[in-house]
Amino acid sequence: MGPGRFVGRAAELRTLVAAYDGPASSLIPIYGRRRVGKSELILRFLGERRGLYFLGKQAPGALQRREFLETAALVLDEPLLATASFDGWKNALAAVSDRWTRSEKLVLVFDEFQWTVAASPELPSVLQDLWDRRWRASGRTLVILCGSYIGFMERQVLGRKSPLFGRRTAQILLRPFDYREAALFHPAYSTVDRARAYFVCGGVPWYLSRFDARRSIEANLVAEVLEEHAPLRHEPEFLLREELREVESYFAVLLAIAGGRVTPRDISQATGIGDRSLHYYLQQLVQLGYLRRRYPLTGGPTAARHVRFALDDALLRFWFRFVFPNTSYLAQMGPERAFRDRIRPDLDGYLGSCFEGLCREALPHLYSRERGAAPFEVGEYWDKRCQIDVVGIRQDGWTDLGECRWGAVRSARAVRDELEAKVGLYPNRRNATIGRRIFTREAAPRERGRPNDAVVRWHDLGDLYR
Repeated sequence: MGPGRFVGRAAELRTLVAAYDGPASSLIPIYGRRRVGKSELILRFLGERRGLYFLGKQAPGALQRREFLETAALVLDEPLLATASFDGWKNALAAVSDRWTRSEKLVLVFDEFQWTVAASPELPSVLQDLWDRRWRASGRTLVILCGSYIGFMERQVLGRKSPLFGRRTAQILLRPFDYREAALFHPAYSTVDRARAYFVCGGVPWYLSRFDARRSIEANLVAEVLEEHAPLRHEPEFLLREELREVESYFAVLLAIAGGRVTPRDISQATGIGDRSLHYYLQQLVQLGYLRRRYPLTGGPTAARHVRFALDDALLRFWFRFVFPNTSYLAQMGPERAFRDRIRPDLDGYLGSCFEGLCREALPHLYSRERGAAPFEVGEYWDKRCQIDVVGIRQDGWTDLGECRWGAVRSARAVRDELEAKVGLYPNRRNATIGRRIFTREAAPRERGRPNDAVVRWHDLGDLYR
């Protein structure tokens, strides 16, 4: 599947179409991390619909207003707007609204809204005033505010202190595709290769579209991630430098986490960053959607000191694990040699840790197939004695514990025994019935005499994608 093919997002499109076709005006924030497909969703929705799409940028407010009016002049077929002089956003937006005489709704899209507001901090208040006094009652306006910085959108658009608070008629938090949706980008791949592509690209549409199904996963890694001028080679640098200051400190934090330093104490020791500054850096990365906090799941309260951090972006995780630490080797030896010497020897172990995350992501789908959508919580558990890859706490009195094996399983009994030992170490505070699940890449050999295991449920990769 090549670049330019639109995949998924049916529910989000239905929300926008319903707002456009409905009798009332609508104000819809759309937000989510970069490259997740927000702009593509909006442009897909606009299609043949006439709308004023404005892309914010890091530029003075007066220049952005001028570009907005030039765009409006073309969309509305009102050439005088392109040369008109308005004092501020309120008069410019009112002029555009006044000149909309069509029967269908006027669609106003502010994409990368955070950059326009950075140059014109009054804009949220201007939109609030126009919404309250004109647009909401008219029933003829659809306003879409789109932003990539999740923290900004939650504070400046959705937050209680925002002038726009309480005025949204819907909201869309656009997340990366899950592993099953991501597989739609590569229908010709085997199930294993779909998983491996997901472990590198995650559910980010633009990244997935770069992987060509006519090439092996290894060839795609070389061509799309390791080559000096490849589209994904410098993508993490671009993302971080566009959103953050003091990027070197953020690089140090991400490099430490990718290398297995996952507690605040270990990260601080690895980077030399003090506790107060480290808390700020971690918080920023969480708000951007690049990191997430993890806690051992027991069904009860967990102390904050047990927190671990994980890279929640697959490309950043791969890049900081294999690309950034090997920059000099890549420059000297080239991508093919670097892959052979520095990546391939550790790749299966890396994919194994990614497989654990996929199994946790898959467990809700298994629950839905097996017994309907009952309430549950999915995570993992760790303490000084053991690491349990998958924990599913269900509200029907069961807790599932799971073991994940990406590598070949030669002895089903050995894997069962290892999981059983961990079951005995898990703090079953709810006194739940413990279920056992084993997740494998390929169909695992079964113990003689256990063709249908009543104690352990086995799931291979094909089962997870089914």
